[in-house]
Amino acid sequence: MEAENVTSVKEFILLGLASQRKIQLSLFGVILLVYLLTVLGNLLIIILVQIDVQLHIPMYYFLSHFAGIEICYVTSTMPLMLTHLLTGNGVISFALCTIQMYVALTMGSMESFLLSVMAYDRYLAICCPLIYATAMSKQKQLQFALACWVIAPVLSAICVICLVCQTYCGPNWINHFICELPVVLKLACSDTRISKLVILAIGALGILVPLLVILTTYGCIIYSVSHMKSNVGLHKAFSTCASHLIVVILFYGTIICMYMIPKSASSPDHDKQIAVFYVVVTPLLNPIIYTLRNKSIHRAASKML
Repeated sequence: MEAENVTSVKEFILLGLASQRKIQLSLFGVILLVYLLTVLGNLLIIILVQIDVQLHIPMYYFLSHFAGIEICYVTSTMPLMLTHLLTGNGVISFALCTIQMYVALTMGSMESFLLSVMAYDRYLAICCPLIYATAMSKQKQLQFALACWVIAPVLSAICVICLVCQTYCGPNWINHFICELPVVLKLACSDTRISKLVILAIGALGILVPLLVILTTYGCIIYSVSHMKSNVGLHKAFSTCASHLIVVILFYGTIICMYMIPKSASSPDHDKQIAVFYVVVTPLLNPIIYTLRNKSIHRAASKML
């Protein structure tokens, strides 16, 4: 009888960024422009790396993968946001919500792993130049990239399975504009303690371990650079790491703000405000950061034009 009385939720209602129709249409125009610029910016990086022989080095190889991940990430979130803003209807099926969570979580995890690989690449280039060619051969590059593309989907699948196995009997409204695992898990009617522990462990593996690798490699880079006597060497080392370091700060800064800073009860829209930054703003900034002062990219773009 208890099983019969439980109503299973078949769809969720995303409250979105705004409830007023004029604001929704204005946001539609802005986010559509941001989405197109983000996709075009990252697509340009991929094309330039592929067609310019001088960019066929590990740093740009991993950068092209990062750009591809960014395109997949924004495509998993923004088109649905745009649809909801245009129609004014935030209804999303449970299946589509699950797919969106899985793809977005996978892409985010892959970015985390790839950022650690890129940091390791910079460490080898600056601190171990004599073995760099061997340590970052084409075979090694492929292995690192493949590891990112395999490990992240597996870890994300475990998290999503933990979420899908829960019972959802209402309410079905979500104070967000996309489906995010922690937000949806709060709606579960069943005991979520084990699922939360599993997700926490996987989160530590997918976020904290790559962050530890990045901090360690940059610690070694700073130590090595501090012993350089040549100003030219210092400038070169700084210029090759600056863009990557800014992207790392943006990526992990938003994660810390989202999951580690205590939320105020008086600010129910905290999750949405932070999410706007890493869903909309950061993917647009990343290709700009990597190309703004990159002379190799400028030269390749000029050559293509």
